[in-house]
Amino acid sequence: MSVKVAIIGSGNIGTDLMMKVLRTSACLEMGAFVGIDPDSDGLARARRLGVPVSADGIDGLVQMPGFDEIALVFDATSAASHPRHDSILRSHSKQIVDLTPAAIGPYVVPAVNLDQLAESPNVNMVTCGGQATIPVVAAVSRATPVTYAEIVSSIASRSAGPGTRANIDEFTQTTAGAIERVGGARRGKAIIILNPAEPPLIMRNTVFCFIEGGDAKAIETSVEQMAADVRTYVPGYRLKQAVQFEEISKARPIRIDGLGVFTRGTKVSVFLEVEGAGHYLPKYAGNLDIMTSAALRTGERLAAAGSVISGGAIA
Repeated sequence: MSVKVAIIGSGNIGTDLMMKVLRTSACLEMGAFVGIDPDSDGLARARRLGVPVSADGIDGLVQMPGFDEIALVFDATSAASHPRHDSILRSHSKQIVDLTPAAIGPYVVPAVNLDQLAESPNVNMVTCGGQATIPVVAAVSRATPVTYAEIVSSIASRSAGPGTRANIDEFTQTTAGAIERVGGARRGKAIIILNPAEPPLIMRNTVFCFIEGGDAKAIETSVEQMAADVRTYVPGYRLKQAVQFEEISKARPIRIDGLGVFTRGTKVSVFLEVEGAGHYLPKYAGNLDIMTSAALRTGERLAAAGSVISGGAIA
């Protein structure tokens, strides 16, 4: 039996997620697609595809005739809007998958911790940069302790809509926190770059990990296996080159804010890119694709595990 879902947010991310549910999911069924702009392309597309729509946001969703049948709601709006959505949806016993950086619920990165998903009415998909890079940090962490991890995500400016731009501060804070809590780093830092290049470039990510021990071959194998795991739900995810190792010494020390100066250890560098599937947006928008792909995988796992059932009740 399929689980009916709703998506709040008719922008790029919400529309791409809707297309994934309609085209690829065997266990999720679109019950509603909701936005606040009646002229948005997303709402127009949903109408053409026969998906029930509302341009009145969360309040419109609650008033829709089929709302009681919806069990799971994806929120693809903004960090500022999510707390109110969370409160309303919880009052109606809806399972929530949060694609904003609000981080009310526990962080979920499917390749890393989906099997240990906490029983929570709200789970958070971190950020696009987090979904792309935290698997790498976690891969290094499972081979050896990571003292510090820093990630840099570069995305095409054209793929960054109003929601992404409004959430830049939350992006860095939420991603840094998830690097530590999910990735396993002692300290984390995140940077995002909106690249204005034309033609637009696909999403590129760099992950730097500072370690004080560990076996290079074991780390490389762990990273390659993790990349393969991510590709099971994001086919366009790939490493750009072999994992790089640079020895730290007294002659080449490094300083890490809050941790001090290190004169021994290793800097591990991983370079990767994410190409989108092109379900709704151009393939260069890998930053959107990895978020919607991760959210879809999470929603499907919740449905398969019985965390949500048709009729809107949480098991």
